[in-house]
Amino acid sequence: MKVSLLGVGLLALTSTIGFAQAAPAPMQRHAATINQRREHQQQRIGQGIRTGRLNARQGGRLERREASIGRQERHMRAADGGRLNHFDRVRLNHRLNHTSRAIYRAKHRSSRQ
Repeated sequence: MKVSLLGVGLLALTSTIGFAQAAPAPMQRHAATINQRREHQQQRIGQGIRTGRLNARQGGRLERREASIGRQERHMRAADGGRLNHFDRVRLNHRLNHTSRAIYRAKHRSSRQ
């Protein structure tokens, strides 16, 4: 009986330690998600220009929107000691959603003209 209780206790302890080590810090996870989205959108714009789906004017307009989001993120981080709070992330994700739709529409609109 003592052996089985000891085994269960050890199993619970090791699984708890493993879980604690595997979980990323919440602020890092959110910051990476926003940065990954911005990087992916930059790649989509570049790919659209390279393939001719976006012309220079469309690409420039979308690049300026991305740069504006980057500036806003920098200002938000500076105001909160290098971190983004929940409301900052919501606002940035909202703008990223709108820009993502604009990229899609611009890439697909140019093929209809």
